This record gives sequence, structure tokens and C-alpha cells, in this order.
Amino acid sequence: MLGSLFSSHKIRTSESLQWVILQSVSSPLSKDVIGFGPFNLNTQKRWKKPVVSARTRLEDRTRDLRLDKLMSQLKRLKIVLKLQELILNRRGPYVSLQLLSRWKNIVGLNVGPGVFIQKYPHIFQIFTHPLKRNLCCKLTPKMLNLIKEETKVIKESELMAVQRLKKLLMMTTNGTLHIYALRLVRRELGLPEDFRDSILLKYPDDFRLVDLEIVALVSRNENLAVAEVEKWREKEYREKWLSEFETRYAFQINFPTGFKIEKGFREKLKNWQRLPYLKPYETKDVVRINTCGGIERFEKRAVGILHELLCLTIEKMVELERLSHFRRDFGIEINVRELLLKHPGIFYISTKGSNQTVFLREAYCKGCLMEPNPIYTVRREMLDLLLLGCRNTRELQPLNEMKDGHNNMVCNAVEEGPRDGDWVIPILESFNDQKHGGDSHDISNTCEVDLDELQ
Repeated sequence: MLGSLFSSHKIRTSESLQWVILQSVSSPLSKDVIGFGPFNLNTQKRWKKPVVSARTRLEDRTRDLRLDKLMSQLKRLKIVLKLQELILNRRGPYVSLQLLSRWKNIVGLNVGPGVFIQKYPHIFQIFTHPLKRNLCCKLTPKMLNLIKEETKVIKESELMAVQRLKKLLMMTTNGTLHIYALRLVRRELGLPEDFRDSILLKYPDDFRLVDLEIVALVSRNENLAVAEVEKWREKEYREKWLSEFETRYAFQINFPTGFKIEKGFREKLKNWQRLPYLKPYETKDVVRINTCGGIERFEKRAVGILHELLCLTIEKMVELERLSHFRRDFGIEINVRELLLKHPGIFYISTKGSNQTVFLREAYCKGCLMEPNPIYTVRREMLDLLLLGCRNTRELQPLNEMKDGHNNMVCNAVEEGPRDGDWVIPILESFNDQKHGGDSHDISNTCEVDLDELQ
């Protein structure tokens, strides 16, 4: 009797233990516990494979530390240029720090603008207004000269900008582009602010405005229909004595440091390099996706168009979000970010900053452009001025220039337009001449003391 009770209790204990074990089994991708019963004893919960998407590729990509560092520096320069634009858009060349603090959200700062501008004395100059007695800020002469030089260089390279626009229009499917898309990449293409009037309307033999927001190409120039990658292929063919079969459809590949090459990757890359495709400036054929290898050829054509678009930019980079505005005009209506991440040897996406930026890897070496142009040289000088920080601040203004310049600070500050309180200056001068005689420089001397204390 006792033996039967003990055996029945042992069976129940083993059954309950098995039930607990079965209930604890669950999938790592789901929070629901698998419930087994009389109707699903033979069913199995299969393990789900991890989804490979553009987001996972972006997170798992091999980072390029030099390009990320460059992007962090350019982010600060972008904030500086926004502040410079807001300051110069006012009637005078300076602005009070009280007003500057209201622009925090406009320029995208997470610290106070006053704290930010104190880090860059080579770009911003802080002084005390001699009449209003408040702190004001203006751009240094070095920064103003670089801004003027950039405008001058952009104006001198107008013909090059015309060629870039023509090549962009030649790559489109119907020879038209939206002006708002060009306006988004105006700085990247080296175009002036009024390019619609100064370039599009100035050259009627090359461009024609179909609508207020659409520009069309008047005539094609086959001499310009040569992509930059084709020039590189010819150079590789002549200098390295490679076969035409190897270089006819190849792209320059440059993987970042630490890139892990998996098994079978080299063979896939070799086959992709030999895959024929429709080149960016060719329009005689149409890629059919349904044909054998049609998807690969269509994607390779998209890679060629994006490669040529980045080659036409000044700094060989552009924000990823702005590239999406050219998809329909170029006939590449696919996921651009996923396409770029499939080719880490050609493109690199940096997530530093507020937006994702695409770099052309072959154009950069150690964080600098390998073939600089005049516009890039001026912008690099602006970046170098920003990277100085608070170093070499004693050389900003010699002591003699400071003493000579403080007396005429108000006149120089309001040189470009009338400011509030200008009518007070002649009244104070006449008041000093009548009552104080030779003490007419008291106000300027007071300003000298205050500015010496500020320095």
C-alpha cells in the first residue's frame, strides 16, 4: 500500500516537473511562453532569424573614425555659419548677446550661444557697447575676409557651376530637375544664393525654365558625358596594365580600417565589378528588372549615378536626406540608404551631427580631400580657424591697434546702417564742447577702460 502511494507520488512529481520545464521554454524574440496541451504536443516554436535591414546594417557597419571626426568638426562649423548669417542679416555688423541667446533653437545649440562663441575668439569678438553698456558680438576681420573670399571664388567659378548643372541634367531620365532640390544642395554644388537668376536665367542656351520650380536642359554636350569613374578606369588600364574585362565596369574600392571580410565576399565583389550596367550618361537602353540579372544591373546603375553626383559636389559629400529628392528625377526609386550600405568600399554614411551624411570614400585620405578645389580651400581655412579654439588669442589684436580703435568703435560698428541711439552721439559731442571744453574725450576714455577690463 505504501509502495503504491510512493510510486504514484513520484509519478506526479515527475509530471509536474516536466510541465514546469515545458512552460519555461520560450522564444528569445517573443515574450509569450509556449503553452503545450493535448492538441499541440507535436508542434514546435521555431527560432526566428534576425531581420537584416538598413537600420541594422547602419548600426553594425565598420566605423571610419577620421570621417566621423571630420563630421563632428563640420557640425560646429555649420552652427558658426548659421550664427554668421543671422548676424550679417541685421542692419549692423554686430548683435547683443541678449538677442543672440534667443537664437539657440534656430541654430540647433544645446548650450547658450554666449558660452559657444566664447570658445572661438578667432571667429567671434565680444565687446561692450560704449553707449548701451551691454555686451555685444561681431565677427572678427579674419572670418569676414574668408566669407568675402568664398563669395568671390564662387562667383569666379561660375562656368564650372554651369557645367556641373548641365551634367546633373544629363543624368536625369527626361532632362529636367526640380529647383527646390537644387536649392537644398546649393552649398554642396558651389552655387550662389541667387543661382536661379544669376545662372539659370543668365544662360538661356543651356537652361530653360519649364515652370517656376522646374529647369530643363536645352541641348546635350557629349564632351561632358564622361563620368569621373571612367577617367579612373582609363588611368588604371594604362598605368597598371589591367585587362579591359577587369576595368570596364569596375569601381574604386577602399574599405575602412577594421572591415571584416567574410567568406565568399571577395568572389561576390569580383563578380559585381565585372557586371555590365547602364552608365550614368547613357540613355539609349532601358534596364529591365525582370530580366536575368536585371535587379543587380539596376542597382549598379544607381550606384554609378550616386557616385557621379558625389563627384560633382565641392567637398564630395552630401546629406542623405537631400539625396532622396533626386530619386525620381534620376530614376532610382529604391531605398538609397540601404543601397549605400551595401557598398561600404565606395560610400560611407556618418551619423555624427543632426543628419546622416554620405561621403565618397575614394576622395578622402586621413580626413582631408585628396584633390582640393578653390572653394574647398577657403572652407577648410574657416574650419582651421574654428579648430584654433582659444589658442593664439594674444595675436588677435595688438595693443596699439586696440587703443587706436576704441575711440572710433561706435562709428565703425554702425557703418553699414543706422542703429538705435545714433542721434545721441552728436548731442553728446556738442554738450561736451560747450560745457567741458577740452574734456570731450571722457566718453571714449571710459569705453577704453571697460574694453580693457573685458579683454
